[in-house]
Amino acid sequence: MSWLLIVLVVVSSLQVALSQEYIPVVDIGSLLSIPNDDSFCVSAHDVVQSIHHACTTSGFFYIKNHGVPDELLNQLTDLSTRFFNLPLAEKKSIDMKLGGKAWRGFFAVGEEVTSGIPDQKEGIYFGTELDDDSDPRPLHGKNLWIDGPLGIEMKEAVLSYLSHVKRLGQLLMRTITCRFTLTADEKHVFLQQFENPTELFRIFNYPPHNTIFPNNSFGVGEHTDYGYLTILRQDNSGGLQVKSLHDANQWIDAPPVEGTFVINLGDALEHATDGIYRATPHRVLQRNNATRDRLSMPYFFDPSFDAEMRKITVSLDDEEDDASRRLSVAENVARRWDGSDPRQFKGTYGNYLLRKVSRAFPELFATVVDKPTTTATTSTQEEL
Repeated sequence: MSWLLIVLVVVSSLQVALSQEYIPVVDIGSLLSIPNDDSFCVSAHDVVQSIHHACTTSGFFYIKNHGVPDELLNQLTDLSTRFFNLPLAEKKSIDMKLGGKAWRGFFAVGEEVTSGIPDQKEGIYFGTELDDDSDPRPLHGKNLWIDGPLGIEMKEAVLSYLSHVKRLGQLLMRTITCRFTLTADEKHVFLQQFENPTELFRIFNYPPHNTIFPNNSFGVGEHTDYGYLTILRQDNSGGLQVKSLHDANQWIDAPPVEGTFVINLGDALEHATDGIYRATPHRVLQRNNATRDRLSMPYFFDPSFDAEMRKITVSLDDEEDDASRRLSVAENVARRWDGSDPRQFKGTYGNYLLRKVSRAFPELFATVVDKPTTTATTSTQEEL
């Protein structure tokens, strides 16, 4: 074995070890059988502690033994691959422009923007399935399905998947709130906003890098997610990186781990915990040497659209320094990729969400969605 190969193997091993140390794997199998009653937090103590540690140190963790059937995951992967292999004209038959205010449908490579730079991915947007478009609120309505047998199969698989991950999101939020200093009644009220959550589900396809895109482009550039929790299913291609909360110059690989979902915290959870739990920046690398596409399925689990965003207190252990975790507005703005502080927002989750998604498709947003009525509390917040 050559010295170069030995060095590469050692470096690769160190990277894997660093990833596993920074982004832990949490076994949540025991949660699936714990009754949802006042004894839940006591029975779930070990898992609660593991998730709390991840939330306060990295903002990312894997979960295994999550209860979502492998058969469904494999079916959804196969159907998605078949869809993205279709000619562009067929995929455009469910173009997002046809989805109107519901914000559903297909977008082509380069049509979604992060930090002003087009992403090298295509995808489909889904949400909670409604029978018609009578709900006047943005991001509510019917999903778009391609015609023919493929569309019928995709509808069945996607809606089944949404049902499973919705329950998973509710379980994770119930677990996370065990560390919130709320009375039983207050906890019940807090969790009510997730009984009918805002569900946004994306299936993304990242083709190999195309030289028509600039050298500083990414599969998707540095960003944080806007909601409470992201539940991510990724294939085995790799490319996801997480920015260290302790070293702004360090990016840590989040490689695929068989049988897991990747969970990360969003800006709204950072807002709710007043910065004790922080949303972690992440990105997907440019796929320069790739020979096949990368498939990624993020599901965003968030409060009901009309819920008022409010703050709660997180119970910290004795060794956890509360003061050191809370950044000033200036410090938070300086560290964040977008120069904003999500803790400053006041209003409903729906208005907050519209400010966020408008940045991904600014032209589409301007044509199909009325501007939010709630004003932000600072000029920085206008950038949300």
